[in-house]
Amino acid sequence: MESYKLKSGQTLIIREAVKSDAAEYIEYLDKIGSQSDFLTFGKGELSITASQEESNIEDINNSNNKILILALIDEKIVGGLNFAGGERRRTKHTGEMGITVLKEYWALGIGSKLLEYFINWSKNSEVIRKINLRVRSDNYRAINLYEKFNFVKQGVSTRDFYIDKQFYNAISMGLEID
Repeated sequence: MESYKLKSGQTLIIREAVKSDAAEYIEYLDKIGSQSDFLTFGKGELSITASQEESNIEDINNSNNKILILALIDEKIVGGLNFAGGERRRTKHTGEMGITVLKEYWALGIGSKLLEYFINWSKNSEVIRKINLRVRSDNYRAINLYEKFNFVKQGVSTRDFYIDKQFYNAISMGLEID
């Protein structure tokens, strides 16, 4: 667990999720699904129960190549970062991450703190050697954040997102952990 003072003066807590976070985390995901078209899901598209999410969190916490990190202000989830590494020996060292922040908390540095925590976890894991992500090609704020942490553009997937009858490309980015 880490604690930071934000630009707003608020205290941010970054910590790994626990089973008791499940219900609130589901509510958080439903809310962010309606706040941004940059995500791979929209409002109401995730159908998971608190019990299922508790099992997911338990699985994550029992793994050495998965993590769910939460950002909290006043004990409320305001951001999250999830990462899942490969299931097999040949791909266990790499995986894909996703990061989200509630819209009302954008531009406070929460994404940076989540990434910083996660990259440090990855380096200390002795398992993770490559972090991958996909970002919509017009999500310039996110791309700038990833580049700030030395993620490198590695390719483009055309028509990766389809929202309101329009296609969007995604940029694949990666960070090698040495």
